[in-house]
Amino acid sequence: MRLRFLTLAAVSALALAACGDQGGSSTRDGIWAAGSSTVFPFTTRVAENFARSTGGAMPRVESLGTGGGIQAFCQGIGAQTPDIANASRRMKPSEYDMCAANGVTEIIELKIGFDGLVIATARTGADFAFEGDDLYLALAKDVPGEGGFVANPNTSWDQVRSGLPSTRILVYGPPPTSGTRDSWLELGMAPAAMANPTLAALSETDEDAFETRAHTLREDQVWVDSGENDNAIVQTLTRTPGSVGVFGYSFLEQNSESVKAASVNGVYPTLETISSGEYPISRSMYIYIKKAHIGVTPGLDQFIAEFVSDAASGPGGYLQDRGLVPLPEAELAAQREIARAHTPMTRPAE
Repeated sequence: MRLRFLTLAAVSALALAACGDQGGSSTRDGIWAAGSSTVFPFTTRVAENFARSTGGAMPRVESLGTGGGIQAFCQGIGAQTPDIANASRRMKPSEYDMCAANGVTEIIELKIGFDGLVIATARTGADFAFEGDDLYLALAKDVPGEGGFVANPNTSWDQVRSGLPSTRILVYGPPPTSGTRDSWLELGMAPAAMANPTLAALSETDEDAFETRAHTLREDQVWVDSGENDNAIVQTLTRTPGSVGVFGYSFLEQNSESVKAASVNGVYPTLETISSGEYPISRSMYIYIKKAHIGVTPGLDQFIAEFVSDAASGPGGYLQDRGLVPLPEAELAAQREIARAHTPMTRPAE
């Protein structure tokens, strides 16, 4: 059985090389996934299990950020491009169009579960309970002031709202290439801005201006872009007293002995509050697969089947141990059918 697998792998590697001739081919005999730092530990765990159970090559998994992974994925078909893009948000219409322009015309979208964005600090630090427009007033580049909008003057949390700690505002978070950054702006900053009366009024009269105000973070070293390695943010919190970090719930689970989460509008991030949607800053996780690579990249079909299996993504599955919040049973079954039938996605809505 092992010899047969290796023979098929060799044939598939040649086919994948031929598939990529137009872009300058190179051969490979393993699966390649790239993208979100939040999805990275989940894909890595599936890759480890896949390699152990099949005896095949260990899949290559890269943490490039959602934007970077999709950019690489959309460059074309063939061995020189990833088979899978990991994403902590849905693919954008512009990204889908980029894929299509480069010949990546059949893409399988699989939702693998949920994650929450955690606002955390070191276990030895002060407790944070964010509410209303706190996050907007702390982290937006410009805030309402005398005569209009002014450069954000707040330097300590208690200047934002009495009752927050008196420590300086210093937040380490994901860079612009990260899907975590996109989710933070949409699910963290925008709702906090809407809780501010001036910004709520602006959203009624000029949606574009509201989005610009809500989505533009400070550039005065209060918000610090910290690369695509969420573990590095966790380590920074323990070394920098009073600092706060923004990262995926899975990293909180893995580092609960050293960091703790803040509450948002009275709700703490847990498996239950994220899956129910009660925790405000929660989101869906995705992987995108090139249908053209299935049957060509050795083991790709088995790999995606493993990803959406009960053993991996179901309640109590091994990905839950890594911090993934499972889909409801019926929704997971629907994703499994998409994987089995290789059903391509349609263009995302604008």
